Amino acid sequence: MTIQQAQYLISSPDYTKCPKPDRPEYAFIGRSNVGKSSLINMLCDNHKLAKTSSSPGKTQLINHFEIRSASGKHNDISHWYLVDLPGYGFAKVSQTQRKQWEKMIEDYLRKRENLVNVFVLIDSRHSPQKLDLEFLNQLGIWQIPFCLVFTKADKETQKEVSKNVKAFLDAMRKTWQFLPQHFVTSAVKKMGRDKILQFIEACNSEVKAG
Repeated sequence: MTIQQAQYLISSPDYTKCPKPDRPEYAFIGRSNVGKSSLINMLCDNHKLAKTSSSPGKTQLINHFEIRSASGKHNDISHWYLVDLPGYGFAKVSQTQRKQWEKMIEDYLRKRENLVNVFVLIDSRHSPQKLDLEFLNQLGIWQIPFCLVFTKADKETQKEVSKNVKAFLDAMRKTWQFLPQHFVTSAVKKMGRDKILQFIEACNSEVKAG
């Protein structure tokens, strides 16, 4: 898959204000400061697309990006949405604000009819975090398809990253019968980019065929 165009479209305070659900949609979410904007920019090959910030909790709305990609021998064109969701967990906001965010994210995840898959970002530098595992269990309860994206793999040795990824998957095995697909990425080295885009391409094909 080749990304031909990626542009910011709109930020919405709730799922009812999102663009018309007329094409496949892929959402990205993770704890604040997990490297979400950097990953989105790396996938779209545009370092200015999503605003990166050193202060966690910067994304506060449902951000839609319009993507046009080409794939296959005949360069078949696909139009899809990439969505940047607010991070969960650490952000210096009031309880009220946090509750509003949680409701906004839950409504979006459960009611957005064209949502194909959620990419949940996990920081590969850390051992399994309770907050991440709880969020995944919640997605399971809501029956929302997701993949795991382990980020910042260039910030640690390969051995350490592999150890943390394995520990996370082992922690999931305690409550999950089947594990989701996972990708190990580095925005700096563009690692994992092709695999994630191939996955999205395959999902787009299934949506078209269905």
